Amino acid sequence: MQAYLGIDIGSISTKGVVIDADAQIIAHSYLWTEGDPIGAVKRVLAELKGQLPPAVDVVSVGTTGSARKLIGTVLGAQVVKNEITAHAVGTMSRVPDVRTILEIGGQDSKIILLNNGIVTDYAMNTICAAGTGSFLMSQAKRLGLAIDELGEMALKSQNPTRIAARCTVFAESDLVHKAQIGHKKEDIVAGICNAVVNNYLNNVGKGKKIAAPTVFQGGVSKNVGVVRAFSQVLGHEVYVDDFGHLMGCLGVAVLAKTKGNTKSFDFNIQEVSFVTKGKECEKCPNNCEIIYVYRNDDLLDSWGNRCERGVAS
Repeated sequence: MQAYLGIDIGSISTKGVVIDADAQIIAHSYLWTEGDPIGAVKRVLAELKGQLPPAVDVVSVGTTGSARKLIGTVLGAQVVKNEITAHAVGTMSRVPDVRTILEIGGQDSKIILLNNGIVTDYAMNTICAAGTGSFLMSQAKRLGLAIDELGEMALKSQNPTRIAARCTVFAESDLVHKAQIGHKKEDIVAGICNAVVNNYLNNVGKGKKIAAPTVFQGGVSKNVGVVRAFSQVLGHEVYVDDFGHLMGCLGVAVLAKTKGNTKSFDFNIQEVSFVTKGKECEKCPNNCEIIYVYRNDDLLDSWGNRCERGVAS
């Protein structure tokens, strides 16, 4: 059976899926990147390989995410796409009539507006991590809670605390103050969830018309407290897919499927040594910072140069 691989390499997490000819997910993996995108991808591939029966033959690969070019080079990907395209395609494969995609990841967030399957507008927040997954993780740690406890605890609240979350530093200060003056922990957690939603809508979603069907995805979509807060503020149900945290890699897998490649992908790259080197080219006044990628000491690719002088290693 022919299948298709999609990898989404983010700053916090690395995700992978393998889909069949009907774009159904037959293997999936979600791991922390831990500052090592190549190592994380090797671990994801090992997990995916372990879930696949021997008869499955992966014939095309797609990559997306902040390290998409690097990992696309390492894997010999047929498709390398930005996150907006990948998330839109992935979401439409699950919810064909989606009009609005709300996405909150580990360190960034985005909104995508669609009309009849076409992206009409989008916005991203990559400057500040306030209101993202890393923000929630730090607040959970401060409260002595596991990150996956936040959502259920927020649902217990009858009187959410008002927390300022436009800046992580101010939010933490406000959270400590509210705890010290006697606010219940579940009310503070619910307030954090509400603050995430308000921060998102006032920054990423500012000026955007959010129409239903609305799909919420990214790692933060697993927090039921944030999901409830979005539904309450928007006034309509917000749909969360079981694979909402995998929409980016699903999207590039779907795009890879359209390429029609027939060369089998080798999952055993963990046995291959990949090395990246960065250096500043001093051959002209541009002083370009060039990245070189080597496979077993052989140069695979390089980028960052604004002229041809710095292409060679």
